[in-house]
Amino acid sequence: MKTDEPASDVMSESSCSGWVLPTLVAFSVSLLFLPTPAGMNPAAHRLVAVAFLMAGLWVTQAIPLAATSLLPLALFPLFGIQPAEETSKAFVEDVLFLYVGGMILALGIERWNLHRRIALNIISLVGVSPRRMVFGFGAAAFGLSMWISNTACTMLMLPIGLAMLKTLDDEDASGGEEARRSAPLAVPLLLMLAYASSLGGMATLVGTPTNSAAVGIYRNQLPDAPDVYFSQWFLSCVPISIAYASIVWFMLVRKLPFASSSDKDLATTLRKRLNAIGPITAPELRMLVVFSLTALLWVTREPLKFGSLQLFSGWYLHYGNIVAWISERLGSPPEVARVFLEKKFISDATIAIAMATLLFFLPSGTRDAQQRSLPLMDWKTAHRLPWDMILLFGGGFALASGFKATQLDKWLGATLESPLREVPGWMVITILCLTLTMLTELTSNVATVNAIIPTVLALAEPLHMDPRMLFVPATLACSCSFMLPVGTPPNGIVFSTGRIPVRQMAVQGLWLNLIGIPILTVGTYLLIRPIMGIQ
Repeated sequence: MKTDEPASDVMSESSCSGWVLPTLVAFSVSLLFLPTPAGMNPAAHRLVAVAFLMAGLWVTQAIPLAATSLLPLALFPLFGIQPAEETSKAFVEDVLFLYVGGMILALGIERWNLHRRIALNIISLVGVSPRRMVFGFGAAAFGLSMWISNTACTMLMLPIGLAMLKTLDDEDASGGEEARRSAPLAVPLLLMLAYASSLGGMATLVGTPTNSAAVGIYRNQLPDAPDVYFSQWFLSCVPISIAYASIVWFMLVRKLPFASSSDKDLATTLRKRLNAIGPITAPELRMLVVFSLTALLWVTREPLKFGSLQLFSGWYLHYGNIVAWISERLGSPPEVARVFLEKKFISDATIAIAMATLLFFLPSGTRDAQQRSLPLMDWKTAHRLPWDMILLFGGGFALASGFKATQLDKWLGATLESPLREVPGWMVITILCLTLTMLTELTSNVATVNAIIPTVLALAEPLHMDPRMLFVPATLACSCSFMLPVGTPPNGIVFSTGRIPVRQMAVQGLWLNLIGIPILTVGTYLLIRPIMGIQ
């Protein structure tokens, strides 16, 4: 699960010069004394000042991002924007626990080194010729980052990639960077590793906090709008991510040969690493079963339709019918079962927490030094949850709640309607994706979502567009930062190897950023709209 998390750009602290913080505070205070714009609620005017301060602190990281996220708890009640109780409740959304449960599952995968086995087997399967190796590393990173942190995924794959490159260099003792036999392969392989980690995170709701935060804001700000299910996101965004990753791979390997003289040495090195991890262990197998069952439950919970074609009915309906049957046998009134089905008691977060908690009950099949049975998960491991990221989620949810409470969202929508009224829907989506793709190169992905998505959702009603047509591609665009080492943690990690010139990353990344705009726009109409049932 991607975290712009601990060890990521979201959790990093800024080295901003000393004038940034007082300037932001002074400007935000000055906004309070300006006349309230026509039609704007006075409480919304005060919210604008707080929102500007929070957005500025998120962008500059003048103080830790999690600390910025706590500001609504103090400033909303003090400025009469929202009562303390309502502000506090906004910090805890259902989607937050989807992230928590998914993260515990990811920590379980990492605890038993299942992710390493998966990565090595994928690379072994695709082969070790230059183009195939880049593809293999990209496929492994893409698949893993759908479920575990992009940062952790990159850190896992990087030593394997560097070992492959070192194998090429071992036979060449002439010295010098230019003399490295791995030089032509190093940049494509390392960039593919970073980029595939980001693209894989786009594909699922638990793949990156960016997705989870955006869906939480959507549910908070528009509680009566159609929900976004895990299955809908998965089936619409996986093809978009795969198409994007395929183009990235082609752009990176187009100058590489199809085979090289070092393929045999690389195959030997890979085989040694696979032999070193041995056969699959009991904890790995049990963790794989739990993880696979969780993914299956997520994807099949709700009915899924592609246009008028229903692909499956969803297990929740059948579960509800079983509850109804049991209720009748126990003499309960039929209203009990009907309410259960109508209120949708079970969500994706329910599954995530249920399966994550199950890990604490299930034995791993191993014992400690005192011969006590070890569970698949313990609290020492689960304690590594990124609690600061959880606070960051809460700050975004609280800000969205303030937009709704003060009707600032409606005022913004009405204000922005005029310049965009005559612009076709596809152009609005294109402008959004372009803006956010470039903005996220300089700011935290989750901070960008928290600051921008409330305004994006406010645009939907006056433009007569379904809000999902705007916020889903906008959220995906926030993960498309390929130009700069500071754009996202995977970029910084591979850049730190010293094998990638910053100019080459910037030029290559700029092209990939621009290529992503039409991919996201077309994907919105061909996949997101029909799969999510948008008229």
